[in-house]
Amino acid sequence: MSSAAHSQGRSPVPAPPGGHPLRIDPQAPHPVAGSAAPTAHGSSDLPIVEETSAGGLVVEIIDGVFHAAVIARRNRAGRLEWCLPKGHLEGVETAEEAAVREIAEETGITGSIQRRLGVIDYWFTGDDRRVHKVVHHFLLEAIGGFLTVEGDPDSEAEDVAWVAFADLSATLSYPNERRLASAALELLNQSRGIDRNPPSQQ
Repeated sequence: MSSAAHSQGRSPVPAPPGGHPLRIDPQAPHPVAGSAAPTAHGSSDLPIVEETSAGGLVVEIIDGVFHAAVIARRNRAGRLEWCLPKGHLEGVETAEEAAVREIAEETGITGSIQRRLGVIDYWFTGDDRRVHKVVHHFLLEAIGGFLTVEGDPDSEAEDVAWVAFADLSATLSYPNERRLASAALELLNQSRGIDRNPPSQQ
């Protein structure tokens, strides 16, 4: 398994463009078709599509410090952003099965699920639809493989790196994923009986 932290010497991560608000109540009323003012998600006469994805933080200890494998991909505006590996459920997959598969495809790392972390729920609008997306996140232990994006069938991941948890807040592009990483670190520290991330070895 790769043990080198690939985050050294990287250029600063571009700030993401303005994104869509998260945790929007799907039960909130929407204006009827023909209303003068569309919602923030676009015209309400577009069909609504439900999408479910899964992924999360696959963790390895490098030099005594917790690291997570994160990927770089282009958003819809074409900007590079660093995020947690994830993807759609396929066939009759469970969220757990999809998380393991997607993480392995996008990072090259095989993980074993330790626990559920949380769910990110948001809306976005495409040219012909409004999408309600739910993403299940898990905490995984790295048990094999090495960092590579060559296994990504969609070629969406452009780069992958082990990033120390102390650096995730400055690396991950989205606040919700930064909050998940912070929650994961608390769980990892509790499991080791410590209350902070161990210092890097010199």
